[in-house]
Amino acid sequence: MDSETTSITIAKAIENIQSNQFILPAIQREFVWSDKQIENLFDSLMQGYPIGSFLFWQIQPDKLSDFQFYQFMDNYHQRDYSHNKPIYLTGEQSKTAILDGQQRLTALNIGLKGYYASKLPYYHFKNDSAFPKRTLHLDLLAKPDEEYEMAYSFKIMEPNKVKNDDKHFWFPVGNILQYKNVKDVFKFCNKNNLVGSDIEHPFDTLCILWEIIVKNKVINYYLEEEQKLDKVLNIFIRVNSGGTQLSYSDMLLSIAVAQWKTLDAREEIYALVDELNKRGESFNFNKDFILKSCLVLSDIKSIVFKIDNFKKENMQKIEGQWDDIKEALVLTVRLLETWGYNRDTLVSNNAVIPLAYYILKRGNPTELISSPSFADDRKKMQRWLMRALLKQTLGGQSDNILTKIRQVIFENNTNFPENEIYESLRGTPKSMAFDEDQIDGLLDTQYGNSNTYTLLALLYPWLKFDQHFHIDHIYPRNMFKEKHLKENSIPEDNWIEYQSLRDGLSNLQLLQGKVNQSKSDQDFEDWLHNVEADEPLALDAYKTQHMIPDVDLSFHHFPQFFEERTKIIKAKLQELLEI
Repeated sequence: MDSETTSITIAKAIENIQSNQFILPAIQREFVWSDKQIENLFDSLMQGYPIGSFLFWQIQPDKLSDFQFYQFMDNYHQRDYSHNKPIYLTGEQSKTAILDGQQRLTALNIGLKGYYASKLPYYHFKNDSAFPKRTLHLDLLAKPDEEYEMAYSFKIMEPNKVKNDDKHFWFPVGNILQYKNVKDVFKFCNKNNLVGSDIEHPFDTLCILWEIIVKNKVINYYLEEEQKLDKVLNIFIRVNSGGTQLSYSDMLLSIAVAQWKTLDAREEIYALVDELNKRGESFNFNKDFILKSCLVLSDIKSIVFKIDNFKKENMQKIEGQWDDIKEALVLTVRLLETWGYNRDTLVSNNAVIPLAYYILKRGNPTELISSPSFADDRKKMQRWLMRALLKQTLGGQSDNILTKIRQVIFENNTNFPENEIYESLRGTPKSMAFDEDQIDGLLDTQYGNSNTYTLLALLYPWLKFDQHFHIDHIYPRNMFKEKHLKENSIPEDNWIEYQSLRDGLSNLQLLQGKVNQSKSDQDFEDWLHNVEADEPLALDAYKTQHMIPDVDLSFHHFPQFFEERTKIIKAKLQELLEI
């Protein structure tokens, strides 16, 4: 690359971003920085640290329509706005696409012109209050201290919660763009009583910020003028080989975008990701899942993430089948909803792909979700998925296994070929058969484990999973606190045993929401007596359905209950998993 380095100010870069002179090519990945990284970037600039060079690509007007481009992001919202908007360019002026430096420039743009809204801990993902809009501020009263990780006090905060007092004066960083010279900075500080013999550093701090953003040319870039896509891709791959490495899926998505003729691959794929993830109690699918599904469902021979597999012929094949692929994936996730799965309980996205492939081969029948005519198919598909999740059949490097399962389904797609898949993998490292040692391993599953739901769902085939339900402790967790153990006269020597068994599989059950609310933190034996008083016949049914052993159910005999229920569960698992 023969280009010479050139420099501009951050203010000029932001101006170019706002006017869409700076744009993003489709080969760029999404913005992935955290709020802490944004704060650290501004602190590094204030301390005079180099933030690296940038690589820009000058695109001539006659080439603008050959590629797909996107706008920079002003505002980042983790749930509602995490994708860049496409931009359609015409005209007689060249544009500048960013090949290297998008994350840094986006961070600067958000810090100076926008907001950052990431999810707060403990809030539900669908709660709008979980994503407050926060902007970047600098505390002018905090003295710079180079001994700390950050010398300057930058913080992304909710504007309506900013409180200034004798110890803090939070300056909205974006306001620095309003000041044309140092006099403007001084006027602001003087107006807000931030200058004087005893406090010089607020003015000094704001001057440094103004110099870094408005005055000094700290953006050093190389300008590439090559117009051929293949060469630009090679340059892009090379400059992105260090740091936060560009994933294959980012690169492959960019190639798909460049080679689809009618549809915008990037828009279609991200829209599908959003649609799937909003279903039910939400899922956690991503573009990698969609791209892998495209390779499998379109019957492309090799499904490995390699550039060779995303050649023009394959991309056009995927585009031609896109509507069917999309419909198959939506139907599959609708089915997962009815089985009670969500982002926390579906521990392998790849395990879903064979189900989608089968649904596609059956012609995407919408009646598959609830029609009695598909009841046997649904049972087989659910049972296979549960076994695949428990065995981690499609975890790690699973391309060979996916290909093998796809071939079995291709040859046997009049009904879901559950047993045929088992047979095809028998004797391989990914065998789906269980032995007794593995059953014992399942019995050690604890509350909160990623596979706990799937294991309980296997043990509760009668439960209506499309209704709200809970993973419930049979003997409530509250009873295992030292205070309650003492109140229930449990010998202190036994406390450790009780507490070690508290979260074990044999103290867990699945309950419909209303039943669980009625049970709450009641003593298990007392609650059962209430059930028997209200509906005597219901008690026997409850014990059978929930594998309750015929033992003394008082809390004093909890270890015996746990041991006997473990035996019942083990026998049931051996039956269900054909040991």
